[in-house]
Order: sequence, then C-alpha cells, then structure tokens
Amino acid sequence: MNQQSQQSHHSAGRPGIGRFGAFGGRYVPEALVAALEELDEHRLKAAHDPEFIGELAQLHKSYTGRPSIITEVPRFAEHCGGAQVVLKREDLNHTGSHKINNVLGQTLLTKRMGKRRVIAETGAGQHGVATATAAALMGLECTVYMGRVDTERQALNVARMKLLGAEVIPVDHGSRTLKDAVNEAFRDWVTNVDHTHYVLGTVTGPYPFPELVRDFHRIIGVEARQQVLDEFGRLPDAVCACVGGGSNAMGIFHRFIDDAGVRLVGFEGGGEGADSGRHAARFTGQATPGVLHGAYTYLLQDDEGQTIESHSVSAGLDYPSVGPEHAYLRDSGRAEYYPVTDDEAMEAFRLLAQTEGILPAIESAHALAGAMKIGREVGPGGLVLVSLSGRGDKDVHTAGRWFGLLDDEGNLTE
Repeated sequence: MNQQSQQSHHSAGRPGIGRFGAFGGRYVPEALVAALEELDEHRLKAAHDPEFIGELAQLHKSYTGRPSIITEVPRFAEHCGGAQVVLKREDLNHTGSHKINNVLGQTLLTKRMGKRRVIAETGAGQHGVATATAAALMGLECTVYMGRVDTERQALNVARMKLLGAEVIPVDHGSRTLKDAVNEAFRDWVTNVDHTHYVLGTVTGPYPFPELVRDFHRIIGVEARQQVLDEFGRLPDAVCACVGGGSNAMGIFHRFIDDAGVRLVGFEGGGEGADSGRHAARFTGQATPGVLHGAYTYLLQDDEGQTIESHSVSAGLDYPSVGPEHAYLRDSGRAEYYPVTDDEAMEAFRLLAQTEGILPAIESAHALAGAMKIGREVGPGGLVLVSLSGRGDKDVHTAGRWFGLLDDEGNLTE
C-alpha cells in the first residue's frame, strides 16, 4: 500500500467519506464505530510508513511469491474469436489465490493496533485459508466462520484451516452460506472488538473496508498493466474478472480505470439463469440498492427489502450483495457486468484444463467463460486480460461430481 494506492479514484465530488457516488458508507452498530475509526487511522498512517510498506513488500516477495506471472493461453484462445488471451496468475500465490494480498496487509495492521486475535468469514474457503495462514505466521489467534453448506462443498479447505491452527465455526442458520457467515463474524466482532480485528475478505462492508481491501489488492492491476505493456507493447482491449463481493476484480480493474480504451468487464454467478430465481447476479432486475453488511450497494432483495438467497455453483460467488465501488462503476458506465451460468462456467473450467493444463477455481472459470464472449466481440487482433483469481484444487470434488467422475461421497464412478 503506498500513497498513490491510498487515493480513492472517486474522492473528488463524492458526497461523503467512504462513498463511491451514492454507494458505500458506514451502517453499523454504535459499538463498532470506534473500531472502524481506529482501523482507518492506522491504515492511513501505515500508507505513509516506510517500515510498514517495506515489511509488506518483503512478505509479498519472499512469502506470497509476487510478482505473479502472466501466461498467454493460445489453445484456449482458439475458442475466443481469434483474440489473444492472457491470464494474470493469482492462482500461483501462496495459499492458491489472490486473497493473501489483502490478508497479509490486514494482519500487519492487526499487530500495529495491538490486537491478538483475528476473525474472518469465508465462502469458498480461500479467504479463510489465507487468514489462517497469516495468523499462524504472525502468532495471532484465528477463528473463521463458514456456512454449513460451504463447509461441506469445501471440506478440503476446512481441513487446511484446522491444520493451520484456526478454529472453524460452521454457521447453521439462514441459507448456511457466505451471507450468514458474514453475519456471525460481525456478531463476534461486536462482542470481542477490544482484542479482535475482523479481517473482512472483500471490497464491501462499512467504510473503510471497501477502500482498505481494494488498496491491498491493487497490486494485481499494477503488476498486470506493466507486464502486458512489456510483453505485448500495448494495453489490453478488455480486462475480465469474476465478481462475488468483487475483491479480485477491483484489484485488477483499479489500475486501468483511467485507461479509457480498456473495457472493464465483471462476471457474476448466473447460477441456473438470470430469470430462474436461482442465481447471484446482483445487476439484474431482481437487485436494487439497499444496505447489507454495513454498506449501501446493489443487493438481491424482495419488495419488502428482505434479502433474497443467492445461488451459484461457486461458493465464492454465492453472495447476494456486491462491493459498493462496483455499483458505482456500473452505474457510471465505466465497467460492465454480466451473469455467467453454472453450465457456462463449468464448460470454461473444462476447456482451460484440457487445452492449457491449468485447473482454475470455479470462481475464475466464470471470468474465463466471459472472456470467451468478450474475445468474440473484440475479434482477431484483440487482446483480453483475465484475472485467474485462484486455483481449482479446492473445487476438484465439485467438478468431479459435475462431470460424473465422482459420486456424492467422492468415490470414482468407474
């Protein structure tokens, strides 16, 4: 995090602190206000502290494995209308996803604030694994909340978190997915705020989390933009990323916002179809602005303001709300967002695996499916950059069942 990254791209003209146009803000119980202000104070000081900046940079170099590489995928691109496709390989980071970028920054801030315990929520498990990893590295206690449904479809990541010394608490109410895990994490934080920091995993929640998480992930776009210029001699025509809460998408988008000729395209969990009622597409007719988990943004809700349960084959995209900066980028016209169905994502998962030897996370497969459409739009000579946000090891059981290779118990079918 540096001075430049601290500057909100939309600070000029926004009506209040922590706002992206009309979106964002801070809607929390009074008991959390002091903790949020303490966090804001420490992160702003850290942004100008050479010791903090240097410690984080060294961790990225010697622990995370940054800079992550870019990889051109020509055989996959044969299915993309003749456009060239290049992947930003966040799947190669330690712990297997982009999540470690934000977690290392927040756990360093936890130590600066003198707190001894971190909590986190997780859907696909990648954020939980990254938090458990950083807590072990820095000697912090760690508790991770996870919906019961997600603990079952991401059992491998639950085991990883426990092996790293974290306590994993399954959440058994509501839809028993990510939304309910976030609710429980906030309840824990209210009770234990004196000695606990909530390592929120995506670019939503009350201010300063949307800016804080974005700034720790901004390194994805900073690296990728320079790597593409070095390799191809020009900027991409489009940058594609999957969008659950939207952390990896905001991380790679942000450095390109001022590049007017670069399309920014996010792909949501379209589930069984945007008209099916079983999806996680927040920019469809079923979603309207409202408040969830401390932020004013687009969310799936009914006419009475009750949150509608989301659905996606990807646990990481199975969330009824989206980061407020994404809502701003969408309404301002700077970014585009489209749903990708479960079927389309899984076909892209299979295609990348069998043409390039890379197993993507199912979340990332949504961006790959979207890139196939964007590639056909930009056509031959076009260049599409895709954020490969995570690797697919955690999704082998889900994919194996999807393609009929494994039964419900995880046994081979042949």
